Amino acid sequence: MAILLYRGNDALNINPPSGSEELSVHGSDWLWAVTAIYVVSFIVFFASSFVARAGEKIFHYLFTIALLVGSITYFAIASDLAYESIPVANYKPVDGWTRQIFWAEYVNWVVSFPVVAIALGLLSGVSWATILYNVALSWTWVISYLVSAFTTSNYKWGFYAFGTIAWVLLAFSTFFTGSTAARRFDVARDHTLLAGWINLLWLLYPIAWGLSDGGNRIGVTPGYIFFGILDVLLVPAVSFAFLVLSQRWDYGKLNIAFTRYGRVPQAGEFPEKTATAPAQPVVGEQAA
Repeated sequence: MAILLYRGNDALNINPPSGSEELSVHGSDWLWAVTAIYVVSFIVFFASSFVARAGEKIFHYLFTIALLVGSITYFAIASDLAYESIPVANYKPVDGWTRQIFWAEYVNWVVSFPVVAIALGLLSGVSWATILYNVALSWTWVISYLVSAFTTSNYKWGFYAFGTIAWVLLAFSTFFTGSTAARRFDVARDHTLLAGWINLLWLLYPIAWGLSDGGNRIGVTPGYIFFGILDVLLVPAVSFAFLVLSQRWDYGKLNIAFTRYGRVPQAGEFPEKTATAPAQPVVGEQAA
């Protein structure tokens, strides 16, 4: 924690940046602030799981993972680690122009995007098949952008197109399909609010990526100011929105109440908790 509180920022002296387009000291300062937001959010969110009602901790578990991974990845980026210098395909002032591409950011997205998709799916009451479909779409989106970022020719835009198609399918599923399902459980208003906010942010990711890692229209520092704002609004902000709004949700009706017996069905009880155990035969008597 001392490294987070230390006023001087020697990260770029200890871990020198590389590339024609590289992270600046002010960019690192901003990323340390984002790291602090994630770390504090993780601690608060994890602590809140101890006071949550029994069987109603699924959202605590999901967002605790996303916040922890976000803390680790932003620590790496702020420290000027977990990157490669990649030759730029677009808007290069001279031949051989390179850009710092932080693969740690994609690790963050490959965890946080599915977590958000799962949380929306559980709230809306869609099937597990739909939730898995949304997770796979989010992975396809992020991995396509990762491959595109590391492609050094204009073929990168083909991967970008495939990833953006995956995002469009994900947006349709989480917003329209999810909103239809949510009407059955009296959570349509909350789901629409959360899904609308999340999809608004997701809409901005292709734009931010196209301007930064994709098109090289803005530098590394402006790009990570953009990404940092989006990530903070997507994960820490949404996690606390779920925490507050979930106080009025019926976990039993949503079929997301998990106990030591497993997932509680909509009836509210498991057979093994209520059924009378069969009588044991008396020694010497033949069992019926």
